[in-house]
Amino acid sequence: MSDFFPADTSRKSLLESQKLVARMAIEKDDFGELTLIGGVDQAFVDNNIISAIIIMDYVSLEVKERVYSIQTVNYPYIPTFLSFREGPVIVNTFKKLNMLPDILMVDGAGINHPRRAGIATHIGVALDVPTIGITKKILCGSGEEPTVIGESTPLFFEGRNVGWLIKSNARSRPIIIAPGHRVSLDSSISIVKACLRGHKLPEPIRLTHNYVNEIKQSIA
Repeated sequence: MSDFFPADTSRKSLLESQKLVARMAIEKDDFGELTLIGGVDQAFVDNNIISAIIIMDYVSLEVKERVYSIQTVNYPYIPTFLSFREGPVIVNTFKKLNMLPDILMVDGAGINHPRRAGIATHIGVALDVPTIGITKKILCGSGEEPTVIGESTPLFFEGRNVGWLIKSNARSRPIIIAPGHRVSLDSSISIVKACLRGHKLPEPIRLTHNYVNEIKQSIA
């Protein structure tokens, strides 16, 4: 795990870690039958970071388990290096689970990252779990915005399809979906579509976002 979250936080060391993540990332389907799906999200209180994970039934989207962890923030916010700020607490929270997800949705980029090592990919490789990244804004690349609810369009970066923009409801701008690890481009969008229930975000991320903010309010 130290290779993925090195104690040496020099830019050179972190770039080497991201290169390792990108090399190890699997961009094709490598998971079995989908039974449980998870969502992970973070919130901040003072100098603490809260990470929460919700596990749900993939078909009914019934919540099966909720866990969270709180740790001191040990790394500043630097664009494209989010994994080193939020990754360690996600790993610790994941270790608390009694029920492991077949796929974990992560609030953050996947392969749609300048070095193909967004936090969804980083966490997926570090934990060896299939992941999908969900963001509200494009980190890198470009694509035509879909205008019809349920429509998705490809996101391109440096000539490669690295994800999707999807119009998830009438009131919101499209969200961005990308494979993280052990999930293909096609499966990433079909799985997210299966988890949409009329809100901007798919249910695993939406409910985890609500949960982590409940925790934040209770301790703030």
